[in-house]
Amino acid sequence: MTTKDRQIERRWEQLHTWGPYGLLGVSVVLALASAGVIDRSGEWYAAWALVVAAVALQLWWHGTRARRAGPGRIPSRAGTAYYVVRWAIGFALTWIDPFFAFYAAAGYMDADELIPGRWQRLGLFASAVTVAAAQAGGLPFGSGVQWILFAALLVANSGLQMVVAHLTQQEAQRSRERTETITELERTNAALQQALDENAALHAQLLVQAREAGVADERRRLAAEIHDTIAQGLTGIIAQLQVVANTSDPEAARVHLGRASELARQSLGEARRSVHNLAPVALEHDGLPEALKKTVADWARRTGVRADFTLTGTAEHLHEEISATLLRIAQEALSNASRHARAARLGVTLSFMGDEVTLDVRDDGRGFDPAAVPGRTGNGGFGLDGMRARAERVAGSLTLESEPGRGTAVSARVPLVRDDR
Repeated sequence: MTTKDRQIERRWEQLHTWGPYGLLGVSVVLALASAGVIDRSGEWYAAWALVVAAVALQLWWHGTRARRAGPGRIPSRAGTAYYVVRWAIGFALTWIDPFFAFYAAAGYMDADELIPGRWQRLGLFASAVTVAAAQAGGLPFGSGVQWILFAALLVANSGLQMVVAHLTQQEAQRSRERTETITELERTNAALQQALDENAALHAQLLVQAREAGVADERRRLAAEIHDTIAQGLTGIIAQLQVVANTSDPEAARVHLGRASELARQSLGEARRSVHNLAPVALEHDGLPEALKKTVADWARRTGVRADFTLTGTAEHLHEEISATLLRIAQEALSNASRHARAARLGVTLSFMGDEVTLDVRDDGRGFDPAAVPGRTGNGGFGLDGMRARAERVAGSLTLESEPGRGTAVSARVPLVRDDR
């Protein structure tokens, strides 16, 4: 219930509590004002006694309402008894003086609060009888015209009150339905918010799992490369040095020392490449856009090919795993272009698009047939399959478009995951 609803409820409560006092006071004032015109005789003693009884009844009911637990506007037996007694006092006072019909009209405003169910209409009809009798000239009636006038006024009063009561019940029903609808919407919103929270938690968990899986895959890849290259190179160096240690021929020793030196240089190159792929140095001090711009510029100087970097959208600080993935994909794409494309021009575009980031690398080189792409090469890098695997590790994707003589386009699309640190 809103604050405004509570204020309206409180005002209705005040009206039901103090309204009968006010109507009784108005009736007494009007009756006294007309005392010089209308003959009162001994009935005024009875009238004053009834006024005192009415005040006592109101005080009793006021105290009863204050002691009742729960909402005040719930019909009860005590409320019905109060309504009946008050109607009887109002009827008797109206018989004495028609101006007391104002007090009797109090039954119009609280029948729904005091009388349960279908008996409310009977209570309204009884109040209409008293009011119509006063309007017809007061009781008792002295002529048939008064009876006819009373009947017409009774129909008008009771009919009007029945219509008002019916509309009030309909409005109360609509209010209850609106309250139930609002309650249901609140439950639905709460369930939806809970589902959204669970979704967010699941998304975060999936990202963590994807990162852990990427780390595990990277460890396996590095272990395999160390085993296939560096470890074998070191084994070869040891073998060559053992031959040198065991030979007395200077020429043979020189040959084996040369072989050992060549193996050492190759192993050093493999070690540097593996470390470079594991932790991109370019991201130590720069964000992804700056690192890509420098990488493209260095590649252009090294190869002599014109290369441009373009940033679209509003750059954001990405999670380190996302940044590393895109940078490594770009490095591998540039490496492939320098080895195979024979391009005159190359473009790299990084796009921030709402909830995702895309990296496009396009060249105007000789192109190739994507269906005939070889697997991992023997001179470093891990090919298109490795680039695709990197994108998929962070819930992204990689697409390749190429045709002989028409250049190559590599596009990586990954979710935009911000770094909250």
